[in-house]
Amino acid sequence: QVQLVESGGGLVQPGGSLRLSCAASGFPFSNFAMSWVRQAPGQGLEWVSEINTGGASTYYAASVKGRFTISRDNAKNTLYLQMNNLKPDDTAVYFCAKDAYTRGQGTQVTVSS
Repeated sequence: QVQLVESGGGLVQPGGSLRLSCAASGFPFSNFAMSWVRQAPGQGLEWVSEINTGGASTYYAASVKGRFTISRDNAKNTLYLQMNNLKPDDTAVYFCAKDAYTRGQGTQVTVSS
């Protein structure tokens, strides 16, 4: 079955960086565009970024553009999100998503001094 397992979250100070990873299995990863979404405490899901199948096309929410970079390694069936210059408003559970109905269990990112 489809499995998406995120890792790399943690506590970081404002201005710091984290790199999230998502290990995918159970489906042909290289055939699917992939996304990152996040959910802040008490809020709904927010789309963060998307990458096409080959990795050449990427898209970002205005709130993270210029600070976050999405990438993928199709040989390793892994999706990444490099997050730089993190802000307290970036605090959320981050999920990788195959589609609107399929995402992992999430990894917590907390930005606080």
